Amino acid sequence: MERMDTVLIACPHCHALVRTPQDRLEDAPTCARCKQTVLSGQPVNLDAAAFATHANESGFPVLVDFWAPWCGPCRAMAPILDRVASEMNTRIQVGKLNTDENQDIAGRLGIRSIPTLILFQGGKEIARRTGSADFGSTARWIEASLAK
Repeated sequence: MERMDTVLIACPHCHALVRTPQDRLEDAPTCARCKQTVLSGQPVNLDAAAFATHANESGFPVLVDFWAPWCGPCRAMAPILDRVASEMNTRIQVGKLNTDENQDIAGRLGIRSIPTLILFQGGKEIARRTGSADFGSTARWIEASLAK
């Protein structure tokens, strides 16, 4: 019997790791623990523990938005990242990490300016972008980064 290629995806609800066959990503996979949809199409709010699971343990690409509530450009990026999460939900998961509440992570990753977007896959940073951008530019950057 041939082994299917699978990917580990962190559940956006309970943050458990879910093993999902690559060819079933469009079938709305659910979490075995909490029974909710794993690829929800909405950004995931991350704290320190959830960040570690999503960015370091998941094999599925995770785009993390490092932001703060007082940041105007961060607020301008929010609807763009909502759209990215919705339209690219079978390609990436979008997470949001508040740098005011998680200064240790921001410092460890060298976040000097916000918004900063970092694309992680398999526990590694594969791309980084600082500043706000429109949907088209952001989507092209994600696609180009995933193709590397």
